[in-house]
Amino acid sequence: MLDTVHDSAADRLVIAGRSYRSRLLVGTGKYRDLEQTRDAIEASGAEIVTVAVRRTNIGQNAGEPNLLDYLPPDRYTILPNTAGCYDAASAVRTCRLARELLDGHDLVKLEVLGDQKTLYPDVPATLEATRELVADGFKVMVYTSDDPVMARRFEEAGCVAVMPLAAPIGSGLGVRNPYNILTIVENAGVPVLVDAGVGTASDAAVAMELGCDGVLMNTAIAEAKNPVLMASAMRKAIEAGREAFLAGRMPRRRYASASSPADGLFS
Repeated sequence: MLDTVHDSAADRLVIAGRSYRSRLLVGTGKYRDLEQTRDAIEASGAEIVTVAVRRTNIGQNAGEPNLLDYLPPDRYTILPNTAGCYDAASAVRTCRLARELLDGHDLVKLEVLGDQKTLYPDVPATLEATRELVADGFKVMVYTSDDPVMARRFEEAGCVAVMPLAAPIGSGLGVRNPYNILTIVENAGVPVLVDAGVGTASDAAVAMELGCDGVLMNTAIAEAKNPVLMASAMRKAIEAGREAFLAGRMPRRRYASASSPADGLFS
C-alpha cells in the first residue's frame, strides 16, 4: 500500500486564528518598481506581504503611487512592519498609524533595531513595545534574536508568532544558527518563522527542514538578478522543505549503509 501523499491544502500555516496555504511571507522593498514588486510576489505564491510603513506609501502620501493599488488587501494580508524604528515609542506609533491607514487592521510585524550596521534587534526595547502593543489590542509577530529564552519571553508577552533571525538582515548568509532555531521551534507554542538571512532557495529549504512554520524574506528575492524567477524558486523550496520535515530525514551515520540489503544474495 502506498504511503499517504502530503496534502499541502490541508497543511496550513495558522497565524492569529487565520489559515494560509503558503508558508512563504515576502517583503516589498528594494524592487525596481511597483510592477516588479507585484510580479515577484505573484510568482512567490505568498499570501502575507509585509510593508515598511515608514518607507512605503499605503495611503499616507496622497500624491504618490500607492502600493495597495498593486497589492490589494482583498487579495493579500498586508503586514505592516516597523522597519527603521530604533526605540519602542516610535515602533508603537508606527503600528498605530498603520492601523488607522488600514481601517483597524491589527496584525503587525514588530521590529525595534539596536544597531544601524548589523540591524540586530534591541531585544529589551522590542519586549517593551510588544507589551504595549498587545495591551492595545494588536496581534504582534515579532522579529527577534535567536535566543531561545527571549523567544519564550515574547510568547509569554502575547506574541502570535516569533521570528528569529537566521543571519543579519539582508546578508544572504543563510541559516547560521540551526541549533538555536531548532531549540526555539521545539519549545514554542506559537508559529516560528525565520526572518532575515536567507539568500537563496536552499537556505529557505533548510529553515523549513528544521521545523519552522514559515520563512519571511525580502532581499533574497528583490536583489536576485531575476527577482521573479527567484520568487518562484523560493516558493518551491518552502514547499520541499516542509515536505522533507514532515517526512522525517534518515539518521546521519559515520559509515556507509548499503542501499540494497546484503542478506540473501545469490552466490
